[in-house]
Amino acid sequence: MALLVASRPPVPPGQITSTIYGHLREGRCNEAIQILEYELQSFPTSRAALSLLAFALFQSEDFSAAAALYEQLTRLYPDVPDYKLYQAQSLYKAGLHQDAAKLAVGLESQEQSLSLQIAIKYEQNDIAGCKRLLEKLPAGSSDGTLGAACLLYKEGNHEGARKLFTTAMNALGYQPELAYNIALCYYQVKQYGPALKHIAEIIERGVREHPELSVGAAADGAGVRSVGNSQVLKESALVEAFNLKAAIEYNMKNYEAAREAMADAPPRTEEELDPVTLHNSALFNMDSDPTGGFRKLSHLLQSPPFPPQTFCNILMLYCKPQHAFYDLAADEAQECLEAAMLSASAPEEAFQRFDVLAARHAEALRQLTKKVQDARVSRDTEALKRAVIAYEEALEAYIPVLMGQARIYWDMEHYSKVQAILQQSTDFCSEHEAWKLNSAHTFFMQGDGRFKEAISFYEPLVQGHLDNLLDVTAIVLANLCVCYIMTSQNDQAEALMRQVERQEEQQAAADPTKRSFHFCIVNLVIGTLYCVKGNYEFGIARIIKSMEPESKKLETDTWFYAKRCFLAFFEGVAKHMITLKDASYDELSNFLDAVERHGTEIHSSVAAGQQAYVQTVSEEARLLKKALLRLRH
Repeated sequence: MALLVASRPPVPPGQITSTIYGHLREGRCNEAIQILEYELQSFPTSRAALSLLAFALFQSEDFSAAAALYEQLTRLYPDVPDYKLYQAQSLYKAGLHQDAAKLAVGLESQEQSLSLQIAIKYEQNDIAGCKRLLEKLPAGSSDGTLGAACLLYKEGNHEGARKLFTTAMNALGYQPELAYNIALCYYQVKQYGPALKHIAEIIERGVREHPELSVGAAADGAGVRSVGNSQVLKESALVEAFNLKAAIEYNMKNYEAAREAMADAPPRTEEELDPVTLHNSALFNMDSDPTGGFRKLSHLLQSPPFPPQTFCNILMLYCKPQHAFYDLAADEAQECLEAAMLSASAPEEAFQRFDVLAARHAEALRQLTKKVQDARVSRDTEALKRAVIAYEEALEAYIPVLMGQARIYWDMEHYSKVQAILQQSTDFCSEHEAWKLNSAHTFFMQGDGRFKEAISFYEPLVQGHLDNLLDVTAIVLANLCVCYIMTSQNDQAEALMRQVERQEEQQAAADPTKRSFHFCIVNLVIGTLYCVKGNYEFGIARIIKSMEPESKKLETDTWFYAKRCFLAFFEGVAKHMITLKDASYDELSNFLDAVERHGTEIHSSVAAGQQAYVQTVSEEARLLKKALLRLRH
């Protein structure tokens, strides 16, 4: 029987040591590990090989394997106390806190022992234990300052934590990790300006000092290689900085800027992404890639540890509420989700549950409103700042409850009752984007007589984005155009549509691979409106225009809405209720020919994966063309 042994990696003779150190220096830990594992077959107790392998495993985040090697080194070389420290640190990083704590107690250096014990207590949320141990550290020590800062942060005292992190950075000099912690404290109290200033400095230093990390290269569309999870990347705090920048932009409704921030981060493969980056990339790109987003979130749930918001987020997204919120407390999220899931099967019970939740939130908002007023009267700036932040957080928690309750009547098409529910919360929500948007939709759906009120809500949402209308949801633009048309403001509708068309053309010129359906959807909605009103000549022309060019605009969803109008037109012609000019027949015939050419690979139904066979758009276009010819002749 032949014994299988690892083959030696290709290393030039006499260059093993320099090659290993080169790999470690450049963050290529896996290559270093392969060489070291081969060398240990010949020298199983080599201190240098074991020590370097343990270090490489630690850097590649295989903490359990690193701990096992450091334990072996501790037994082989008991006179080297550092190995016991490294073993304890590896166990701590591996989440084996009890084993790490036992070793930490016996470390020779009392300061190192206390620092590690504090870190363990911190991870275990043992606040009292942390405080007891912090008191044992030397007065004025940097570890003591940092430990106290982290503790204040965990307790929610973000202002106090920021001051201590700043003190530590003044004493220790600039460190990206400390700058990130300061930015994070500003973020938590919604001071986005100072937070972005610190983030910008982290990024600028990272770009200047580490050009090899390829910041922004992926966003430029260049074919760049992954930089991996090197030690340099970790020390630069660039990943954390870009994630925080994206979160700030997302909270400020700058969704494209949030996606750009994620794209600018040092390039890594999806397998190399940390849980926070994977979570954020899924969330920020959910509109453009929902399948990929759900896949990433599901993967996180199956691969702990994951960000605590992951489970709540994926449930919220699956339920598809009118307004998804991601910062609900676990108990509130559970109650809200239970009510949402009851909406379809037991709407009355769901409404009652939402009503109880809404009353609870409204009372909390009233109390916080009084705190804000009291702080203003007393001119207590700090108290006012805390009260405003608490009010905003309470409002964010109230909105999904309100919208969940309103949606019950929305699904029943009782739009006047939806309006009544929204009006009850005017005092709290009148400035909230979700409330204004859903109020606009509610007036729009009530039809004649309410279009002017819908305009009063839609217009401010659009006016704030005139320079980039593609940042506005397409249905908002479409509904506003319909409102203009229904209130005889056709010039306004045409001007808005021209702006949308021009901005889509500019985007296509800048990035031909990027697809936008705003102009398509606006024309589809307007075309459908005219068809419903009986003006098929203009309506069908609009629908055909919406699908140009067919190579980019033809999809399962757009075809679904277009063909509904064609079928309604065919029915009217068959009943001799509609007549159309020959030119319009020719236009429709030519359009169906184009759809047949471009729709060969497009399924006509989203249920394609659930049926044995689903027609393609091309086949349906051929059938419609056949029906059109029969009706015409």
